[in-house]
Formats: sequence, C-alpha cells, structure tokens
Amino acid sequence: MTVCELNHVAIHVADVVASCAFYERVLCLRPMPRPAFDFPGAWFRLGLTQELHLIGERGEKVVSGNRSNHFALLVDDVEAWEKHLIKVGATFRPRKKRPDGAWQIFLADPDGHTIELCSPPT
Repeated sequence: MTVCELNHVAIHVADVVASCAFYERVLCLRPMPRPAFDFPGAWFRLGLTQELHLIGERGEKVVSGNRSNHFALLVDDVEAWEKHLIKVGATFRPRKKRPDGAWQIFLADPDGHTIELCSPPT
C-alpha cells in the first residue's frame, strides 16, 4: 500500500464567484471541469496533476495563518510572483527566506485562507 501523491486541496468559501475571481486573477490558476454536485463550487488545476476544490456556502469562521492552517504552492520564480502580486493589487507579506534557503510569500484569499507561494530549498 502506497500513498501516490496529493490529489487535491478543498477549501470552504463563502462566495464562489469572488473566490474564482481571486484564484484566476491573483494566482493565475486555470479552471477545470467540475462534476454536477448539488452544492456550489469550482475546481482549479494546480500544476500538472493536483487540484484546488472550492466548496461554496461556507458559514464557519476560517482559522488560517502562516504558522497554522494553510497550503503552499511551489512556484517557478518568487520574485516574478511578487511583482505580479503588486501589479494586481494583492495584499501579501513581502518575500522572506526560510532557514533552508527557500523563499516564501504569504497572502490570503477573500475568505482568509492563507496561501504560501514558495521556491524550493537551496
């Protein structure tokens, strides 16, 4: 028995339309087809095989932060992403280097889910 890979991350959102706009405009994610569930949501491609699933109708408070619940996306060029975030007017923490040499940028989606953009360790 083997765990092959992470398939998807699912997060609960209050407004699917607003969240879709954020993930498309700010994080440049590509939407993908979603099965016809009986609740609102949207799916996005993360890299080649992973997915982000947005599940609508969130009513609970989001508890998230860089040292608590968050998800991280490995990116190709942290400096270019920082410039993009400035260009689109996103609120984020300036990049910082981890002790292992990886760079990190933290930002939050419209619901307050913390997202880390990071480079590989050096």
